[in-house]
Amino acid sequence: MGARKRLAAEKRKEAMKSLAIARLRNVPTSPRKMRLVADLIRGQKVEKALITLKTLNKEAAPRLYTLLKSAIANWQVKNEGVRMEDAGLFVKEIYVDGGRMLKRLRPAPQGRGYRIRKRSNHVTLILGDNLGQVETTEQKVDNQ
Repeated sequence: MGARKRLAAEKRKEAMKSLAIARLRNVPTSPRKMRLVADLIRGQKVEKALITLKTLNKEAAPRLYTLLKSAIANWQVKNEGVRMEDAGLFVKEIYVDGGRMLKRLRPAPQGRGYRIRKRSNHVTLILGDNLGQVETTEQKVDNQ
């Protein structure tokens, strides 16, 4: 591997250190219902998002709560020795994609059959921290 590729790989690896990713696959609810809850916590601080999901009365909320806790645990593994409160973790990205669809038939009048689509979804949650952003703003002030 050349020097340019190695430097680019190291830079990418360092950028990924401040992120924590957690995925939830084949959740047996429709993507539309899951997006309603995901939109509530997008861009929020982690503490506020945990409280929001804990108190929300939707079917998707407990699943996203455990996914968020998993992402926090992933961040703690990557950043040992750094306190979560000092890092200023927030939900950087969360998106819901459609998953596998189970197709069923329901009996209908006059011998017909109506198709039922039982939808599922995949959720990806990415946490970011404010440590990298604070350092870059301090460097900009020093340079000017």
